[in-house]
Amino acid sequence: MAENVLVTRALTKRYGGTLAVDHADITLAKGEIYGLVGRNGAGKTTIIRMAAAQTVPTEGEVELFGATGEKELEKARARTGAMVEIPSFYPYLTARENLEYYRRQRGIAGAHAVEDALEQVGLADTGKKKFKAFSLGMKQRLGLALALMNRPDLLLLDEPINGLDPEGIVEFRNLLLELNRQYQTTILISSHILSELQNLATCYGFLDKGKMLEQISAAKLREKCRDCLELKVDDAPRAAALLERELGLRDFEVLPGGAIRLYEGLEEPQKVTGLLIGQDISLYGMEHRGANLEDYFLGLIGGVHHG
Repeated sequence: MAENVLVTRALTKRYGGTLAVDHADITLAKGEIYGLVGRNGAGKTTIIRMAAAQTVPTEGEVELFGATGEKELEKARARTGAMVEIPSFYPYLTARENLEYYRRQRGIAGAHAVEDALEQVGLADTGKKKFKAFSLGMKQRLGLALALMNRPDLLLLDEPINGLDPEGIVEFRNLLLELNRQYQTTILISSHILSELQNLATCYGFLDKGKMLEQISAAKLREKCRDCLELKVDDAPRAAALLERELGLRDFEVLPGGAIRLYEGLEEPQKVTGLLIGQDISLYGMEHRGANLEDYFLGLIGGVHHG
């Protein structure tokens, strides 16, 4: 059985009258890349801040590497690196000078830690270039280098590819995959670029309005995101009832906006269209497609699934 690196139990955060995170349970095993999925304001950043001890929970518990007590957690966090936003680097210092400042401030032993981190993120050849002249991608890389200086077993990343160009996103993705492959670094990452999370994550947590809706492995998600017929109609609830009653089809999903995603009966779409049109259901469109991560998430927060 895999070692659990991060576990949260009923993790809750209130800001005044606002419930930012509502009793969220997360389990992250060693070596996993956990994609935290949610819209802006869903509570992703707050969860990562609580896991990184940057925000104190209102209720609930964070367990790191099996530790839950205050003193034990402090030791466990020495095995954790976090990048919640680009840190406050000094604009007129080089990459090395900035990391050396933080190395000494945080008491990280060994000057080689700076060189190792710069090498890992591809910034070893930046020389005397000042931080203020760095591109956004280089700044993101330096932020990651800072998170990697203590050689963490767990990496907490909040929207790390936000603002990167397509080339920068690919480079950042490959870097994380290499860290995971070579060092078995466990990663918790949030991103609003869901298509990119699909290229990284081995499991997912779907968050909405502070609540954890579902945790699922990438393998099980691929099973669920199978081929389907997506129908756009004027009366989705009535159309769904007809499909079930007249054709015996039960494996379907009703989505917001008058859409139905049908997972069976794909080989005879004419039966479906004939039934709906014959019963005066307006059919605006029909598309054969496979659901992706974004589709699945939207279905979770707004759809009704049968089957």
